[in-house]
Amino acid sequence: MCKSCYENSPHTVQTRAAGWACRMPAVPAWWDPFTAHLQTHRHTFYAADAITHTARLILKAGTTDPATLLHHAQHATPWLVRPLADFFRTHHLHDAPGTAEDARAAALRERRIEAVPAPLRPAVRAFARALVDQRERAAALGLRPNRLKTIEIRLDTVRDLALHAEGRGHRSWASVTTTDLEAFLARNPARRASWLAGLRQFFAHAHRTGVVLHNPAAPLDALQARGFRGATLTLDEQRILYHRWNGNGAMQPHEAFIGLAALLHAATTTELRLLALDHLTPARHAVRFPGRSVDLVLDTATWKALVGCLGHRSSLGTDNPHVLVTRLTRTTQEPAGAAHIRDSLAPVGLLPRVLRSTRLVTLAAELDIKQLTAALGMSYNGAAHYV
Repeated sequence: MCKSCYENSPHTVQTRAAGWACRMPAVPAWWDPFTAHLQTHRHTFYAADAITHTARLILKAGTTDPATLLHHAQHATPWLVRPLADFFRTHHLHDAPGTAEDARAAALRERRIEAVPAPLRPAVRAFARALVDQRERAAALGLRPNRLKTIEIRLDTVRDLALHAEGRGHRSWASVTTTDLEAFLARNPARRASWLAGLRQFFAHAHRTGVVLHNPAAPLDALQARGFRGATLTLDEQRILYHRWNGNGAMQPHEAFIGLAALLHAATTTELRLLALDHLTPARHAVRFPGRSVDLVLDTATWKALVGCLGHRSSLGTDNPHVLVTRLTRTTQEPAGAAHIRDSLAPVGLLPRVLRSTRLVTLAAELDIKQLTAALGMSYNGAAHYV
């Protein structure tokens, strides 16, 4: 057998798995299913390599426990975490393994914390931990948790303030005054409200934990114009988009569904990413977007676009439970990234939030605010912004 045939033959994976099984003192009960999973979901050469590194990981760790192996893999062979986590999750061998998105977010948080001057760093690290704990508690209680991006924005603000404070001679948070915060906020008046939100949250936590004796951010405020002032589409522009996505023109299947769901049903990027097959009711042409409490019966055009996405998903031969599956997520259980939702609308030069805002402004003018919050799963303050 030539080298090319050997690297592409399924027999290669089976032989590699059998060879390593003979070397292990105790073969895991999941070894054969893991081999079959890799053969189905990964290229032969990659699957054989994953078999080798997994076997070495088992021998080095001295255990076959999924949680322990994932922990060791994060330090020894990070690229192995995804195939292992996907297999363990699919076969219910390890509950709620850390996703690749969580791992990336943790690395970004650590990078921001490390950029804080050493004397000020412990308080920022404790604040980051508190934000993550708050997010996890909200998810466990069924509430709407803070996004990982929001946590990064808060840490960006505190990091920049720490660098500013160090430049003014401060070696501890206890010596930072309201005057220092005003000087920091004056650096960019356009972002005053966003920065101040992060500072209030940080110093409130610092005050509760005894890092500071008083909250220097308490006297500060940021006046903001009430009401929505973002970009929206005219009626003619909406008609043009509707005819494009409801026509027979050739386009990427996800574009039509993402566009119509945002334009007609105010779907968010997160709702579209996390929409799974379990959320669909084909008999009624209904969906329940994640985070909403009621089923939504789709119009003919949106359901047609959704069927196109399901057809595209079937052609990929994937067992990913989400409706929107990409080339990168085809072999995993992960949802598509936010960038994919945004890039799908690149042909029309629009962002999903512009389509959603257009619909929300219309609904806010036609519906009672209580109906709007119940239908879309929004908070009262969030909906009132569009009224």
